[in-house]
Amino acid sequence: MKEPSFSIGVEEEYLLVDKTSRMLASSPPAELFKACESALEGRVSPEFLRCQIEVGTPVCMTLAEVRAELGYFRKTIAQEAAAHNLAPLAASTHPFAEWTDQPHTDKERYNEIARSMQVVAKRMLICGMHVHIGIEDEELRIELFNQLAYFLPHLLALSTSSPFWRGRKSGLKSYRLAIFNELPRTGLPPSFDSFYEYRHTVDILAHAGVIEDATKIWWDLRPSDRFPTLEMRITDVCPRLDDAVAIAALFRCLCRMLYRLRCKNQGWRQYSRFLLAENRWQAQRHGTSAHLIDFGRNEPAPFQDLVEELIELVEPDARHFGCEDDIIHLREIASRGTSADKQLALAGDIAEDSHLPDDTLAAIVDHLIEETLADL
Repeated sequence: MKEPSFSIGVEEEYLLVDKTSRMLASSPPAELFKACESALEGRVSPEFLRCQIEVGTPVCMTLAEVRAELGYFRKTIAQEAAAHNLAPLAASTHPFAEWTDQPHTDKERYNEIARSMQVVAKRMLICGMHVHIGIEDEELRIELFNQLAYFLPHLLALSTSSPFWRGRKSGLKSYRLAIFNELPRTGLPPSFDSFYEYRHTVDILAHAGVIEDATKIWWDLRPSDRFPTLEMRITDVCPRLDDAVAIAALFRCLCRMLYRLRCKNQGWRQYSRFLLAENRWQAQRHGTSAHLIDFGRNEPAPFQDLVEELIELVEPDARHFGCEDDIIHLREIASRGTSADKQLALAGDIAEDSHLPDDTLAAIVDHLIEETLADL
């Protein structure tokens, strides 16, 4: 079997906020999107809600390219938004926005989602980061897809940036995932014996008229319907660009690590989705403070220890891709915590179900504006 290209592409979704009120820009001026589209040459698109904007890198072969592209996106959108007193937030939830105040984009795909999903879709005031890895052979794509599910909780824990919802502490490091779980066809993906079985499963839903195509399947990880890639979708969007690139690097290295195992007629042991879902919940709830279950030893392990194991596991792959520094950066994330931890520290010691003071919420938004541009 020919070695995959392991090309990489990253999509990020940002929220647009008013720099004075710190509220979401529920109806940003059309001129802003036109200016971004012109400056970014088609690598930007509207998202489901009008207060969101999505960017996507071209196909990249190095993490340096990914970093340069994402940095350029963030800087350009910030510059264009500033002309309207707006700023982008690379965070998965806004600390105090009300979803009822956010109109969706008038586009046929989004209109259909709103009609079919009703209030479940309208509550989707969340943003995420998706990472595509090029794996051209269909059967290999499904083999790696089945095994990668084990690592999805680890990727989530490293990315959490959504601890607040409607001005209150949610108690979760990734409340985004709780919102997203309300949609159908989400969560951990099932496993498939072959690419044919996967396609047959999708075709059943398409022929029944439930979905148009596989783009309406929103698992944490999925074979892309548009590209010969595996698309990792579980992660929150990271305010710090260094964190985002490190997580993308880890996912890419994990794909190659599993391919190396396959070349030795080996594979990562697969566990029931029920067990993996428990680790997913622990990561969603606690982020890098989680103790995830090591199913080989049947005992929980501190996340920092698991990150050290991951760094060692993918060391040959990081060396192959020349992204050793990005993989080592995972150690810093695990040690200092994610954006969710920083936001909670800014909130201070508050009662679980109390509304945060307005000045505290404003300070968190200002922090996220700053963090979004910090590593450029």
